[in-house]
Amino acid sequence: MLDVLIIGGGPAGLAAAIAAKTRGLSYLVLEKGALVNSLLHYPTDMVFFTTPELLEIGGLPFVSPNEKPTRKEALRYYRRVADTFAIDIAFDEPVTGLRRAADGVFRVTSQPKHGESVLRQSRYVVVATGAYDVVNRLDVAGEDLPHVSHYYDGPHAFYRRRVVIVGGKNSAAEAALDLYRNGATAVLVHRGTTMGESIKYWVKPDIENRIKEGSIAARFSTRVVEITPTHVIVDGPDGRAEEPADGVLLMTGYRSDTTLLRTAGAEIDATLGAPFHNPDTFETSVPNLFVIGACVAGSQSGRIFIENGRFHGEVAIRTIAARLEGAPEPAV
Repeated sequence: MLDVLIIGGGPAGLAAAIAAKTRGLSYLVLEKGALVNSLLHYPTDMVFFTTPELLEIGGLPFVSPNEKPTRKEALRYYRRVADTFAIDIAFDEPVTGLRRAADGVFRVTSQPKHGESVLRQSRYVVVATGAYDVVNRLDVAGEDLPHVSHYYDGPHAFYRRRVVIVGGKNSAAEAALDLYRNGATAVLVHRGTTMGESIKYWVKPDIENRIKEGSIAARFSTRVVEITPTHVIVDGPDGRAEEPADGVLLMTGYRSDTTLLRTAGAEIDATLGAPFHNPDTFETSVPNLFVIGACVAGSQSGRIFIENGRFHGEVAIRTIAARLEGAPEPAV
């Protein structure tokens, strides 16, 4: 019997584990993949928007020679966090079942990569599964072809090739610029009339100028109709057209997976796809079931970043610890 079981080994989940351990609670982190698994989907040479200290958890300094840290530095930092605090994590063990029994105890079923499924019991559960594993699909023919991806790793494989990038926000803009500067031909397809207003302030003029000078082609007010092995069929102001494509990047965003929360009985906002929760404690509609990090925001996952989501775990664990001790819950 655990005091708290934490689902997800990203920054928010790690922060919750640190808070649980420092309070002497029995805990375990269940991670379906590798440590900070979502960061593995980031472009290999990605640079964070923020400064190192805003990515810190557990009070452990994030030392970097750069004003804005790289993906490689972040991965190294979170490995150091896990080692410094000796966090207990089960890797490659996705959770397949979550329910609160009549006695109030949670039964959590997981499936290790090798071996039979495991059933654990916990008084409290904290869900920190992020919002980067479920893609926003276009639901068009050809979306699952081998040369189509919802994630961008890097430019080298596209050298001297033509790539169609679908989307008009940060991910699309940065991928298009990176491809252009590394020898690929980049074509942006966006249903909006211009690039998104939320694009990083140093990226926005860059992408707009490259489009203006013709270095990067842009098809605005245009939607994808179908993807073939050699073309992307689009429908825009001038009617239907075919864009040749050696590769297709669908930078259409991501959302949190609420499957586990739903099976546990948590109420989900039908419009946002986000769990209803108490913003002061992060407790869902199911007693003693908490949700932290990017998955609190549903389809509006852009509101939650490591910078602010890293504090959620401390709040949730503080509430849990008070209940376990039978003390009044701390004021927020």
